[in-house]
Amino acid sequence: MEKGAEQATLFIVSAGAGDALAVAARADGWSVVVDAGGDDVAARVLASGAGVVLVDGRDDPALGLATTEALGGFVAATGAALLALVAGDADLDALFAAGATHFLIDSGDADERRHAIRFAARHAARDLGDRRGPAFGAIADPDRITDRVAGWLSEGRHVGLLMIALSRLDILNAARGRAVGDALIAEAHRQVEAITRGLLGPAGLVSTPDGGDIVVAAATDPATLARLSTELNAALVRPLSAMGREAVLGSRWGMAEGTASDDAASLMRRASEALVAAKASDGATIRIAGPEGAAPLDSLAIDLHFAIERGEIDILFQPQAPIDGGRISGVEALARWNHGRLGPLGADALFAAADRADLGLALSDHIQGLVLARMADWPPALRSLRVALNLTAGDLGRPGFAAAFLARVAASGVPVGRLTVEITESGAIRHLDVAAATLSELRAAGLRVALDDFGTGYSSLAYLTALPLDYLKLDKALALGIEGTARHRAVVRAVMTLARSLDLAVVAEGIETEAQRALLAAEGCTYYQGYLLAPPLDAAALARLMETPC
Repeated sequence: MEKGAEQATLFIVSAGAGDALAVAARADGWSVVVDAGGDDVAARVLASGAGVVLVDGRDDPALGLATTEALGGFVAATGAALLALVAGDADLDALFAAGATHFLIDSGDADERRHAIRFAARHAARDLGDRRGPAFGAIADPDRITDRVAGWLSEGRHVGLLMIALSRLDILNAARGRAVGDALIAEAHRQVEAITRGLLGPAGLVSTPDGGDIVVAAATDPATLARLSTELNAALVRPLSAMGREAVLGSRWGMAEGTASDDAASLMRRASEALVAAKASDGATIRIAGPEGAAPLDSLAIDLHFAIERGEIDILFQPQAPIDGGRISGVEALARWNHGRLGPLGADALFAAADRADLGLALSDHIQGLVLARMADWPPALRSLRVALNLTAGDLGRPGFAAAFLARVAASGVPVGRLTVEITESGAIRHLDVAAATLSELRAAGLRVALDDFGTGYSSLAYLTALPLDYLKLDKALALGIEGTARHRAVVRAVMTLARSLDLAVVAEGIETEAQRALLAAEGCTYYQGYLLAPPLDAAALARLMETPC
């Protein structure tokens, strides 16, 4: 096999002869996962880290084709190879259209299969090896790094891992020549080594196992780790000099910090998964790993395809009340994902997965329908409450959205006057004139409009002048700053003055203490929500809360 193949994973999907295929593949140095296929097979392939998938369609061509179709999106997105093992009468055109990258008409020759798998592996490494890394996220040079990390963790030290992949080295070599390219890579390695050694001394370790890969392990406090990553990033975005030539090398980063539940292997795995996500991203080139057990975003995006039909998306309601201590007057509808493996996930993870899966509009429609259905079923004690639900920038840009949304409300039987639609100030609305027209149509029908997360982005004043609004929702960070310095309070006071001049009520989010509530009330805030009042609740808990005074 090629260098590093002994660490690579082969994922075999077979309803019959998978074990026999696995024995031969393991003898050839592969780490093998055998799977019967079916629901969620793409998620299982992604979790395995496999760079090559073999779909055995010899005995059941229809099942083989269906499995290939289920994995086609994964293959296209990640650059993995999909080898279809078929009988002589297979429909090769259909397999190609479904996403297969290679095929083998099986003659029973074990050597033919072995060479076909090897060839597929070379395809994956050549086409996207630079983007995904060796063995699609396999940990490079594990012994030296792993042993040191294990020792640091056993001593109770805080450990961070940075995995850096210098990107598009094929383009660098084509533009500069291989010799210059190698010299520039060596210079990048030298600078990373010098910065790490200078800042951390023996508490830092740099490994450069393969071409453009750099692994940095550090036993240090979070602040110093942050400084290290900042200095390394600054060095790598500057032009590097070698052999009288200069060039800027792109890079992708995966970062992870040890937690109480981590051992060396899990910390290495989380950093590696973060690097894979960064390489696969069209945007963020640096990914920071979540805690052990958090799902990579691509895996969540795959799971989301099934979440709606399984009823995993739910709605909770967070109460809002006048900040002067009056009774609860409204709620904000908040989406939650009751993930089958990971438990409850918040709206951030839900909508990030939807964006990755291009399901944002479908998810938004589903959530709107859920909110209206819940409201329609509420007991009399809740029917006086105003309900705020979120619209996305994608919603506001859809032709005919206002009419479609109003028709949905009418069909639900919920009075339109009980609804507030919230738009996010940081939601990157590109066409304010289109959004303004949509919101004006909704507002003319009796809905109110709130600008959420006010103070988090750069478009605040443009939104205030362009959009028809009734409320400003003060971002949590800005609201909590009321307990900070005089400067913080001055900023909050300025927002309140601005809101009053525009005849807008202000809702403060995330209020946790009585002191925060009192200070915001003194500055003229109108409503508040947060754990001081109540956490997000289901309908039954909300009804019980309504029976008690605030």
